[in-house]
Amino acid sequence: MTTTRRRLPAGPLGLLAALAITAGALLSGLPAYADEPTSPPAPTTTEGGSTEAPRVDLILDVSGSMGATDIEGKSRISVAQRSIDEVIDALPPEAQFGVRTLGATYPVSDKTDGCTDTKVLFPVGTTDKVEAKTAIATLRPTGWTPIGLALRGAAQDLGTGQTTRRIVLITDGEDDCSPPDPCDVARELAAQGTHLVVDTLGLSHDGKIDQQLQCIANATGGTFTDIHTQVQLTNRVEQLVNRAADTYQVTPAKTAGTDQCATAPLLAPGVYSDREKFSEHRIYRVPVKPGQELRASVSVSLDRAVARDYGVLLQATDQGGQELVRGSDAGSGRTDVASTGLRWSAPAVTASPSTLTTSAAAASAAASPAVCLVVSNSFAPQPGTQADPGLPLELTVAVAAASPAPDGPAAGLGRGWVLLLVLTGAGLLTGLLFGWIARWRIAVWREN
Repeated sequence: MTTTRRRLPAGPLGLLAALAITAGALLSGLPAYADEPTSPPAPTTTEGGSTEAPRVDLILDVSGSMGATDIEGKSRISVAQRSIDEVIDALPPEAQFGVRTLGATYPVSDKTDGCTDTKVLFPVGTTDKVEAKTAIATLRPTGWTPIGLALRGAAQDLGTGQTTRRIVLITDGEDDCSPPDPCDVARELAAQGTHLVVDTLGLSHDGKIDQQLQCIANATGGTFTDIHTQVQLTNRVEQLVNRAADTYQVTPAKTAGTDQCATAPLLAPGVYSDREKFSEHRIYRVPVKPGQELRASVSVSLDRAVARDYGVLLQATDQGGQELVRGSDAGSGRTDVASTGLRWSAPAVTASPSTLTTSAAAASAAASPAVCLVVSNSFAPQPGTQADPGLPLELTVAVAAASPAPDGPAAGLGRGWVLLLVLTGAGLLTGLLFGWIARWRIAVWREN
C-alpha cells in the first residue's frame, strides 16, 4: 500500500503567520512598559556658589606625647602614620589634599621655637602618594603643641574659594603654647566667612583635652571624635575626606529659619545652611507653581554627643499649618548625620505662586502663598555637652515638573492589561490551531 503524503493546507499556516504578525503589530504599537530613563539635569549652583575640587588639609600632631604606647599596644604616632598611609592610598584622583605638622622640629627643651613649630609637610594639591607616604614615615615625636598657630596656617594652606574647605586635626593634647587660644582661632576663622570646617580627632581620652577639641569643632560646624583604635582612626579620616568630596561641591547659602511660616525666609531652589537648637522647630517657605513638584531634604550633623533615641522630621505644610507630606529619620545611637526628605506635587487646578529667583521671591513674599517647610528634631544633649551653638543643618530645595499621577488602579496598569489580553488571545488561538492540525493529521493517517 502506498502512502500518500498531502501538503499541509496553506490556511492553517497562513492563519498562524497572520496571528503572529498581528500580535507583533499590536505589541509594537504599545507604548513602552516602563518609562525610558532620561539623563539627569546638569548640576546647578546656588547664588554665590560654584563647583570646585574638594580641598582637605590634615594637621598631624608630632609633639613628644605622641610617643605614648596606649592604642592597642602601639604608639600614638605610629597609629596615626599607618592610618594616614591608608587614607592617602584611597584618595580620589580629584582630591586636593595636604598635610601640615605641629611640634615636629624643635625639642621640648626649646619652648620658644617649639611654640612656633608648625610647617607644611606637603602642600594642598594633587598628591604624589609615594612622596607623601615617605614624608609621613620620617616623622618622630618631638616637641610642643601649638594648635592655634597650626589652624591659622592650615587655613592659609587651603586658600579661599566658594566651596567649603576642611581641616582634619589629629592630636593627643591641648594647646600648650597659648596664646593664641585654638578655640578663639576657630571662632576667628568662622567669623571670616571662608567656608572653613575643622574636624578634630582626639587620641588621649582626657576630658579637658576633649573639651578643647570639641570647642574647636563646634565653632566651625565640624565634628569631634574620640579615637580608640587604629581602624576607627582610618575609617574616620577617610569618611571626612570623602565628605569633602561628596557633600561640599556646592557651598550652601546661609539662611535663618523662623518659628512661624508667615515670617519664614522665602527660598529659591538651592542648598542652604542653618543651625537648629535642641528640640527646636525651624520653618522656611518655598514657592511652587501649579503642576510642579517640591523636592526637599534636610541633614542635621551631630557634631557633639547626644542622648539616645532621637529623630529628625521634615514636613511640608500649607500656610495654615495643614500637613501636606512628611519625611522622618530616627536613631538610637551616636551617628554623624541624620537625614530625611520629601516630595509633594502642587495640584494643577489650584492657584500657586511662581517659582522665583531669591531676590524676586523675597519681593513678592506677601502676595504669593508658598509651601512651608518645617524642620524639627528630638535631640537632647548628653550631660556636660554644650547646647550652643545649635546643630548645623543643610537644607536642599528643588522644584521640578510634577510626575504624572495615575487616575486610579486601571491607569497604572493599562498597558499591562493590554499586553496580557494580547498574549492570552494569541495563546488561545495558537492552541486551537495546533489542536485542529493534530486532528487533521490523525484523520489523514487513518485514511492511508
